[in-house]
Amino acid sequence: MTNNGLYVALGDSFTEGVGDWDPSRPNGVRGWADRVAEQLTLADPGWSYANLAIRGKKLRQVIDEQIEPALALEPSLVSIYAGGNDILRPKVDIDAIVQAYDSAIGRLRSGGAAVLVFTGFDSGQSPIFGRTRGRTALYNELVREAADAHGAILVDYWRMKVLQDERYWDVDRLHMSPAGHILTAKKVLEVLRASDGLDVPELDTLPARDRIQRLKHDARWAREYLGPWVGRRLRGVSSGDNLSARYPAPVQITPET
Repeated sequence: MTNNGLYVALGDSFTEGVGDWDPSRPNGVRGWADRVAEQLTLADPGWSYANLAIRGKKLRQVIDEQIEPALALEPSLVSIYAGGNDILRPKVDIDAIVQAYDSAIGRLRSGGAAVLVFTGFDSGQSPIFGRTRGRTALYNELVREAADAHGAILVDYWRMKVLQDERYWDVDRLHMSPAGHILTAKKVLEVLRASDGLDVPELDTLPARDRIQRLKHDARWAREYLGPWVGRRLRGVSSGDNLSARYPAPVQITPET
């Protein structure tokens, strides 16, 4: 992609940047979308960027709250990824939510923007989140069909098997680490055929754990992260309830911002 313009990122915690912690930035995160915007701006200062994504949002919330504000900005490029929070709920109608997603992608395309969408991540190796693998596979097939129907650009997150390495994930095991966000940004830039000056950091050596140590490690994770996450679901609250969009109006950002 060589034309300059406005890039607008839509979605939930994945696109907001959770896991790539940076206290100097809005909501305390950076993320792959920021990194993509930085690289676009470095290659062509004519690019600007808005990010309307907020953690915890389900697909219909993303559609209802973010599509129209995004279109009002008249973007030339939009990325949208939603549905992961729906898939993790006890019950979900995948066909219904992706039908709504299909319509939203069409609405964005009708505004003249190039639209970038993602398949869902393959969590098959996770003993907890792996239980939703079948749902994600169905979601992915329907998203592929929607992308084909509307001429959207697809980033195949499912096939990024390198991300199966736990070092690409934050301690909560639900959001990517900085290295994971950088790797995803590189993939997005590759799909966009844009220049890429990003370096993936060298990964730390995984600690050796015997069976007892792994059980203790998993128990601590369940107590500190899984339990509170389940509790929020049961109470009907979200970690993003009191947050606003990080960049609701266009800005220019660089790695030094």
